[in-house]
Amino acid sequence: MHVLGRFAAGCGALVGLAAAVAAPAGHCADWSRRLPSLSRTLCEQAALVAPGATSVKGVPLYQRDVRTAVDNELSVLVGTPTKPRRRVLVLGGIHGDELSSTSLVFHWIAQANDTTADMDWRFVPALNPDGLMLPRPTRVNANGVDLNRNFPTPRWAQEAPRYWEKRTRKDPRRYPGRTALSEPESRFVVETIAQWKPDLIVTVHAPYGVLDYDGPSVPPQRLGRLYLDRVGIFPGSLGHYGGVHKGVPVVTIELPSAIRTPTDAEMRQMWIDLLRWVGERMTFAERQETR
Repeated sequence: MHVLGRFAAGCGALVGLAAAVAAPAGHCADWSRRLPSLSRTLCEQAALVAPGATSVKGVPLYQRDVRTAVDNELSVLVGTPTKPRRRVLVLGGIHGDELSSTSLVFHWIAQANDTTADMDWRFVPALNPDGLMLPRPTRVNANGVDLNRNFPTPRWAQEAPRYWEKRTRKDPRRYPGRTALSEPESRFVVETIAQWKPDLIVTVHAPYGVLDYDGPSVPPQRLGRLYLDRVGIFPGSLGHYGGVHKGVPVVTIELPSAIRTPTDAEMRQMWIDLLRWVGERMTFAERQETR
């Protein structure tokens, strides 16, 4: 197929997906009532799709893919070399009681086309919908597991239970689970990393008001009003699994409040700062690859 035909077909496929995903209107009605600064219209415009994975209670783990591909398509036409595509996975709502983290991801989906070409984005705004939608939202999922302690880091079987027992004194909000990857939500993330192969993972939390980082390369020093303050690594955490064990940089955003989102201007500035750092980091990575 001619390259313009493929490009048009891809655009048509995106339109078809957007039409199909108007279906979870009930979820958008519920989420807009629960989440701060999220209108039903913004939720529906996110055009989420259900890839097949579900939570413990069977709720779809919705996602949205955004592909900015114009430069690659046009470069083929004019005969110039194409750049390697870069992939960024953005996760919100790993902890169900961190409502602002899910809202921020929805706002960023709305801005995702405002980025450089040759970028693929995958957004998962609510990784823990069961905890999120309880009358009183919980950090843990429906099995009482802290998903951010359930990832298969090295020596998980020895370190995760010991850390929970000794360091948290068996805090039920930080229970790592019976085994690593015991939960469908954490398995979904690990399978996505293995199959989709992101170059960067951005995970949104609250309420510590800092910026954390795990993995290779140079971390961002700030996103909006959040400044880099590395908090260490924990057995079973996504930063430990992705950034340290798998070597995929993990930027962890800790918003200042779990129940209030930053202002629109602040969320926009965080997005701009993220794009700037992604561009700088990826340019640096490309230079390293050519040495």
